[in-house]
Amino acid sequence: MDVEAVLQKVLQRIRPTDEERAFVEGLMRELEDIAEETIESLGLDVKPYFVGSLAKDTYLAGDHDVDLFLAFPLDTPLKELRERGLELGRAIAERLGSYEIAYAEHPYVRALYRGVKVDLVPCYDVGSWRDVKTAVDRSILHNRWVLENLRGRNDEVRLLKRFLKGINAYGSEIYIRGFSGYLAEILVIKYGSFLEVLKNSDFMLRQKIIDPGNWLKREHETAMKTVRREAEADRPLIVIDPVDPRRNVAANLGWERYGFFYFRARQFLENPAEEFFFPRGRKRGNYLSELRRKGSHLVTLVFGAPDLVDDILLPQLERSARGFERALSREGFNILGWNVGHEGGKAFIMLEVDRRERERVRIKPGPEFFTERGLDFYRKNERVWLGGKRLFAEKAVRESIIEVILELLGKNQVALGKSVRENIRDARIMLDYVPKELEDEAYLFLSREKWNLKG
Repeated sequence: MDVEAVLQKVLQRIRPTDEERAFVEGLMRELEDIAEETIESLGLDVKPYFVGSLAKDTYLAGDHDVDLFLAFPLDTPLKELRERGLELGRAIAERLGSYEIAYAEHPYVRALYRGVKVDLVPCYDVGSWRDVKTAVDRSILHNRWVLENLRGRNDEVRLLKRFLKGINAYGSEIYIRGFSGYLAEILVIKYGSFLEVLKNSDFMLRQKIIDPGNWLKREHETAMKTVRREAEADRPLIVIDPVDPRRNVAANLGWERYGFFYFRARQFLENPAEEFFFPRGRKRGNYLSELRRKGSHLVTLVFGAPDLVDDILLPQLERSARGFERALSREGFNILGWNVGHEGGKAFIMLEVDRRERERVRIKPGPEFFTERGLDFYRKNERVWLGGKRLFAEKAVRESIIEVILELLGKNQVALGKSVRENIRDARIMLDYVPKELEDEAYLFLSREKWNLKG
C-alpha cells in the first residue's frame, strides 16, 4: 500500500467525526457559560481561556480532555491567585459534578463533566513572554501562536501525534521523556506536513537548533543563553519556544525516545503501514526461556508503591535501580540491565545479572600442626600454610546475590529514592522467579522487546 493510502486510512480512524465535533463544541460552550456565570457570581476579574488540543483542533478522535485556564490580572499577588484560583475552580467544579484537587506548580481542580475530564487551572492573563510568572502561563500564548500559524494543517498534526503514540514516543512527562503535543504542532508548522517531519528526522538532529520564533535575531542574548544551557545538558533537540526565548520546548525529550522516532521514521518511509500508528499487541513469551537462552539471572524486588503521581514515583524507582546497579557492581556482580514499574498498588525493580552467586575466599584458622586434629585439617584442605605453629587454610564461600542485597540494604549501602526507601527495605526479593502478574513484563524486559527498535 502506498503512503498516501495508508495516511488516508489512518486519518479515517483519528479524525473526529462531525457528531464528535458537535459534542465537543457544545461541551466547550456549556463550560464557558458555567465559568463566566461563576466568575460573575464571585465578583472576580478573571477571563476563561480554553487551551490544549481541543482549543487548537488538533485532538485525536475519542480524546476529549478539556483544559480551561482561569486567567487573573497580572497585578494579582501570587498567593491570592492560588487561593482565589482554587476557590473559583472549586465553585465551577461543583456545578459540573465530581472533582478533586490536583497539584502542579500550584493547586488546580480536576473535574468530570459529561464523561470528560476537565482541568480548571488558575494562571495569569499574559500578553507576552515578559509577563510570564508561573509555568502554566505560557499555555495561553502557545494556543494563540499555534492558531495563528497552523493554517489548516490540523490533520498533519493528528498524524504525527498518532504516529508518536504508536511508537511509544509521545508525552513529555519526566517518566516518558517523549514529544509533547505542542512540540508536534511546532514541527508540523516548521516542516509543513507529517511526512516532511519524518523526512527531516536526521536533519533536525544534526541541525540541533530549531527557532520558529526567530528569537536568535530578535532576542539574541536571551536565546543564546537558552541554547548554551540546553547544549550543555546534551539535549537531542533545542526548539526555542516561539513564544518565549528562555525555554526549550524539547527540554524533556530524551535520547531514547528521539532514537525510537529516528528509526521508526526511516522504517515508515521505506515501508509505510498502519501498524506504526496502531501497533499490534506486544509479543508474548516465556521469561524463563529467555533466562535459559541468555544464561543470565533475574532478581526482582516487589514492594508496596507509595501513593505518588508517576512524575515523582517513576524517577524514584529509576534512581533506586541505578543505586542497586552501582552497589552490586562494587560487589562483583555484572548488571546487564534493569527495569522498573508499578501496577495495582505494587512497585517493582527488576535487575538482570550475570550470575546467581559469587565466590569469596575466607581464611580459616586451624589447630596446631603436630596434633591429630592438625593432620586431619591438613588432609581436608586444599591450600594450607603455617603461621607459627598453627595451620591456616583458604575456604571458598559461595554467596547468593539475595544475601548480598540484604546485607547491602542492612548496611544502608544502596542509594535509593527517598520516597521509596522504606518500602524497598521491606521488599519481597525473588531470584529467577516473578509473580504471575509480572510474567509478561519480565519477558518484555529480558527479551528487550520492550525497547526493540526492529520490532
